[in-house]
Amino acid sequence: MSDQVSVLFANEAFYAAFAGRDIKAMEELCSRRPDVTCIHPGWSPLIGRDSVMQSWRAILSNPASPAIVCGNASAYVFADVAYVLCHENVEQTFLAATNVFLHEKAGWKMVHHHAGPSPAPSFDPAAARQPLQ
Repeated sequence: MSDQVSVLFANEAFYAAFAGRDIKAMEELCSRRPDVTCIHPGWSPLIGRDSVMQSWRAILSNPASPAIVCGNASAYVFADVAYVLCHENVEQTFLAATNVFLHEKAGWKMVHHHAGPSPAPSFDPAAARQPLQ
């Protein structure tokens, strides 16, 4: 399997963990490095794995957190670092997202997530749920 496909699978696993409100899966996907970062829409930047994981626990444990559908994902790989650009559909509000991954011994692990407002992309949300091939 190519690195590009592996990174897209890691990205898909991130959105599956979010959709399933699976904090254990989110913890596994996130690098254990202390310098992990995240910028949720409308939030200040979070720096440090503990702060990032605390934010995910709060979001995933909140029953009012909206569902997210990822689409238009494309991966860019540079040796041991890769990023995915994609769109998130959050209750018909669209966000552009960047997910950065680092290749570690256990595979591709997320080191940064950033999502912010975006115009509606041209993608079919139903097709976005199709498994990677």
